[in-house]
Amino acid sequence: MVDGDAKHGPMQANVRSVAVIGGGPAGLMAAERVAEAGYRVDVYERMPSVGRKILMAGKTGLNLTHSEPQADFLARYGTQAATLAGIVRSFDAQAVRDWAAGLGVETYVGSSGRVFPREMKAAPLLRAWVRRLRTLGVRFHVRHRWTGWQADGSLCFEGPEGQAVICPPPAATVLALGGGSWASLGSDGAWCPLLAAAGAGVAPLRPANCGFEVVWSPVLRDRFAGEPVKTVVARYGEVSKPGEFVLSRDGVEGSLIYAFSAALRDACERDGQAVLSLDLLPGRDSERLRQDLRRPRGSLSASSYLKKALGLEGVKAALVREILGPSLLDHPERLIRTLKDFPLTVLRPRPIDEAISTAGGVMFGSMTPELMLTTRPGVFCCGEMLDWEAPTGGYLLTACFATGAWVGDAVVRWGQK
Repeated sequence: MVDGDAKHGPMQANVRSVAVIGGGPAGLMAAERVAEAGYRVDVYERMPSVGRKILMAGKTGLNLTHSEPQADFLARYGTQAATLAGIVRSFDAQAVRDWAAGLGVETYVGSSGRVFPREMKAAPLLRAWVRRLRTLGVRFHVRHRWTGWQADGSLCFEGPEGQAVICPPPAATVLALGGGSWASLGSDGAWCPLLAAAGAGVAPLRPANCGFEVVWSPVLRDRFAGEPVKTVVARYGEVSKPGEFVLSRDGVEGSLIYAFSAALRDACERDGQAVLSLDLLPGRDSERLRQDLRRPRGSLSASSYLKKALGLEGVKAALVREILGPSLLDHPERLIRTLKDFPLTVLRPRPIDEAISTAGGVMFGSMTPELMLTTRPGVFCCGEMLDWEAPTGGYLLTACFATGAWVGDAVVRWGQK
């Protein structure tokens, strides 16, 4: 992990000083752009080191961005696609790869189109990035929680030695405070009431890329919690996606569930539940299943027959029993319909702190096109604290990098007025 700088003297600011609050990808990118323009930049981070969420994201391989065509890429931002289009185009997937290469980190495109560092790890990239920032003169102040403004606009913090104030205020302030998931890594959403009190429109934070609660029988929960359900096709509305997910004691989670999480969450909020349709045997159509089920059963048990005739076993067979009960072979057509259109009923998202990311945040209508708060001139917002969401696959990090770069450039232009 990257530790903070040595103790610094009294927090003083001047017209060439910019404060960046939040040491995640958006905040560090903003700090880089501003420091390159010759400003003194101070990064304030509530955790003992910066970039902790980057390190967490890189535990299974740091997915920096995605290689798909730009139009498809931008569509991943859903209702905010048009709002984010210009920002993401200004620092797109190729720009992310070029930036990483400038840090000495080679990237490659995986079989799914996702882009990773060649070494897969996050720590080398983060170390190189912080070295670059320190070379540019950026100072890091860790264990500093932002608590708001004084009447004259001075920034207030709770630091290792108690209350601290930047006085006079910096020329500009960048807020990159994250969303509301992974509070243990610094993103706890505590900034929401502070910005609402400052007149900003803040949409409630909601879980995104999250698991959902399902009522399982004790048998299914106790025997199959943690089991992956592989090679299925999920369908909700007009959207179908292949993939896999995992049964948990409380419900379902995993990449295929996350891909539908925004739609499922909204439906749960509106209707009290949502039903995701699963094709448990996507390699066989209904007619093929009918033919397979005409095979003589002989003395085989139901479980052995399903395994031999359909290749259905383990957690998939348990799911079907959850719907049809032990007499599932008595009604072949009902069995086929269940296999091809399994109704997975989810009741609500898992708690927000378990989510990979969050929706909601500072509304774009509360900011100028430069992402400056209209009620707080000189205060800019970027990253996950903005009101947008995206699926996993590199889209989250790319938008954080892009909004950070966008705000960094906007701060420089603001300082030149």
